[in-house]
Amino acid sequence: MTYPGLIVEDEGAIRIVTLDRADSFNALDVPLIEALTRCFQNLCDRQDIRVVLLRANGKHFCAGVNLKGWKDEIAEPSIVDSLRMQRRIVNIIRLMRACPQPVIVLGHGAAAGGGFSLMLGSDVRFGTPDLRMNAAYIKVGLGGCDIGSSYFLPRLVGSSIASELLLTGRFLNAERALRLGLLSDVVEPEALLETGLSLAREMLAVAPLALSLTKDVLNVNIDAPGFEAAVALEDRQQVMLTTTADHGEAVSAFLEKRSPNFTAC
Repeated sequence: MTYPGLIVEDEGAIRIVTLDRADSFNALDVPLIEALTRCFQNLCDRQDIRVVLLRANGKHFCAGVNLKGWKDEIAEPSIVDSLRMQRRIVNIIRLMRACPQPVIVLGHGAAAGGGFSLMLGSDVRFGTPDLRMNAAYIKVGLGGCDIGSSYFLPRLVGSSIASELLLTGRFLNAERALRLGLLSDVVEPEALLETGLSLAREMLAVAPLALSLTKDVLNVNIDAPGFEAAVALEDRQQVMLTTTADHGEAVSAFLEKRSPNFTAC
């Protein structure tokens, strides 16, 4: 499949999705939003793809929503039109979380507004030293809570820092983001892709179903009402996985000091 504004490449079981609108700093216009939506919808049914890397060409990762593009799409939007547009971009984040593959995002330059939300909605985040992220929505007269920012940010960095960033739209640089735990690591631009690929290859070394179920439980248990609810879900996952051939193969490989040979998920 082809997706306007995206480059999609497969390296074995790793899918590399690249935002490719460098001339507009990868701003999210309607065609790109639709392309990302179709791309992640397709991934939900792709058992041969086990990990996804999300990156961008050009100077910036993503400058957010293309405001001019929205106005060109609907000259005088009604509240219903605006809500429909809003939900189209939010659905990208929903699909990123719903797809069974862990999503590793590789950020550089500016990740503003919708670009920031793409990073927040991913499972693992790496960045370059020049990465600058902000919830830019409030800078254009909108609420600072948009595209999942009020959900993800407090869970990732705590309520005080989330409030600081959402109430002002101020930028968060890579160094501080790493210190806060929002980024897993900060690496030089030339090492960014290989850093993501290296982690993806580590993920490929585990059983396919175990990988996808771990992502699923992590996402669900972020909202667990308490310890007992969280471990109940963990227990069910583990009991189910003990019945799989891949579990037996992993145990045998461990005891025999060899690499496991997993079946397809």
